Amino acid sequence: RPGGRERAVAHTSPGEESESEAKADGETASDSESRVEAATLPPSADDTPEVLNRALSNLSSRWKNWWVRGILTLAMIAFFFIIIYLGPMVLMMIVMCVQIKCFHEIITIGYNVYHSYDLPWFRTLSWYFLLCVNYFFYGETVTDYFFTLVQREEPLRILSKYHRFISFTLYLTGFCMFVLSLVKKHYRLQFYMFGWTHVTLLIVVTQSHLVIHNLFEGMIWFIVPISCVICNDIMAYMFGFFFGRTPLIKLSPKKTWEGFIGGFFATVVFGLLLSYVMSGYRCFVCPVEYNNDTNSFTVDCEPSGLFRLQEYNIPGVIQSIIGWKTVRMYPFQIHSIALSTFASLIGPFGGFFASGFKRAFKIKDFANTIPGHGGIMDRFDCQYLMATFVNVYIASFIRGPNPSKLVQQFLTLRPDQQLHIFNTLKSHLTDKGMLTAATEDK
Repeated sequence: RPGGRERAVAHTSPGEESESEAKADGETASDSESRVEAATLPPSADDTPEVLNRALSNLSSRWKNWWVRGILTLAMIAFFFIIIYLGPMVLMMIVMCVQIKCFHEIITIGYNVYHSYDLPWFRTLSWYFLLCVNYFFYGETVTDYFFTLVQREEPLRILSKYHRFISFTLYLTGFCMFVLSLVKKHYRLQFYMFGWTHVTLLIVVTQSHLVIHNLFEGMIWFIVPISCVICNDIMAYMFGFFFGRTPLIKLSPKKTWEGFIGGFFATVVFGLLLSYVMSGYRCFVCPVEYNNDTNSFTVDCEPSGLFRLQEYNIPGVIQSIIGWKTVRMYPFQIHSIALSTFASLIGPFGGFFASGFKRAFKIKDFANTIPGHGGIMDRFDCQYLMATFVNVYIASFIRGPNPSKLVQQFLTLRPDQQLHIFNTLKSHLTDKGMLTAATEDK
């Protein structure tokens, strides 16, 4: 029938015809999938800068790739140090740019896979939903961390008051636009792409928002987790390159057990050393707060107990080995062990997930943005998973009530509400004997 073949294509996934033919010849589904992947996986494009190509022309492809990855890794680490030096505002802008680029790479894959169907408004709606979700999350952040500034400016105060209603209205507009764009014969495919966009928003935007929340808790909660992931990536590659013999997982054939285990121990040691160095500087351990007097961010405070040296007794078994009875260290270093352990044992599964995703669509990398490394998403697949863990870890084990935020909210109440809270607090402190003692001391 007219259009029958088009409907069949729209309702079957790529590779089903090949799989059916393989089964008819007595080949298993897994064998068929491997054969199809090997045949359709595009060869890697040589996007190495010409300068490096000439300098490394005499090396084998294995060592050439090693040097290219190493040089560009050092360049990215240097760039990371520069943006840290430029301060939290620049870091937040970089997180925003990385988020947009990762979203672009994933949406482009979806568009390239299904572009032949000429679906209306797919890319337009995808970017519109990105705008809506960012408006919601960044609006929540501004209201939470810039509360005094928002209350001082009348337009911001109105936007803050009705922020969630505005956000919902914006999303509802995009939802209605999607329904109006539905085309007969492509319903199922359009709903596939609608889900594609929303899952991408969940993976990329939500978790990049958590990165910014971690940053506000103190630069150390931003730098140490990211550095642990970078260290694990580098050390796992190094151990695997020189000692790797045993394959780790089929999704990533180049990953080895030797690299996985070596990366774990190296990352734990690195996390302890980096935490020790950073815990001694207020600019890293103090929460990032907005100063209304200077209209700028400040990172000055009295360090909490997490960042004060304490003496710990060493277990007897270890004492007999190293000869020490006690050790002085920052409590944060103990937390860094949890962070580095997650970065090296669970974090790589973000990379495995990305590898499975790329294999599903027969691509090698998300993009060719960074020679030898692929796209931005190829470098941040583990970082997003790490950001979520850090945010949950802080909320579960670190963060307590914030007095400054409570005072800010108290000052926005009506006078009668403020008086009621004052009398309640006064009675509570008097019953506990704290108010009388404070008065007598005065």
